[in-house]
Amino acid sequence: MTKHFLGDTAVLLGRSLRHIMRSPDTIITTAIMPIAMMLMFVYVFGGAINTGSDSYVNYQLPGILLITVASGIAYTAYRLFMDMKGGIFERFQSMPTARSSVLWAHVLTSLIANVISLVVVVLVALLMGFRSGAGVPAWLAVAGILILFTLALTWIAVIPGLSAKTVEGASAFSYPLIFLPFLSSAFVPTDTMPGPLRAFAEHQPVTSIVNAIRHLFAQQPVGTDIWIALAWCVGILIVAYVFAMNTYRRKTA
Repeated sequence: MTKHFLGDTAVLLGRSLRHIMRSPDTIITTAIMPIAMMLMFVYVFGGAINTGSDSYVNYQLPGILLITVASGIAYTAYRLFMDMKGGIFERFQSMPTARSSVLWAHVLTSLIANVISLVVVVLVALLMGFRSGAGVPAWLAVAGILILFTLALTWIAVIPGLSAKTVEGASAFSYPLIFLPFLSSAFVPTDTMPGPLRAFAEHQPVTSIVNAIRHLFAQQPVGTDIWIALAWCVGILIVAYVFAMNTYRRKTA
């Protein structure tokens, strides 16, 4: 059964990846907006923001990486919506394929596409002056956090992708997720914010994730931030997965 599921998922993953390779503009578009934000914050606002960091591009890159993921998963919801409306799910279910393999193929496609976009953003940041003396373990830790974050948001994206009534509705959910890093420590220290906003910023998931990645890049002690970040990512992933699978079963019953 497991072998059957893995084989079906691999075949459908290849199908989804071929669609992306035929229209690479989705990955390019996903990377362009975060890169534009990075350019704007570094070269327009960076000189006026006192973060205590040697380089503002180093300070704000973790937040830009999270925005990259948040903008990328909108395409996951869009692709799911189009497959639902096009009858692709019903077509594959009429064949001898594992029932959830179509859904997992979309999730893995999202992960691969977002990893490519993240690599592109990091390369541009290096051209802009980003530097890190972090070793391989720290980079692997950053990659692990970003993969968990991507999977968590991807499973959130599955829900509107399966249940939305319009294309706009399928992708509109990503806008609050893109905006959330602006209400965190991603671009300015939280101690510069007014009281209520500071309280929210310091206790929402993005701040702990950003702080953990920033400290890993800077070779600084991560303290409890990394455990809080992992707890947020795993917690969101589990809740989103449960809701997404329930939505999937209901839609394909």
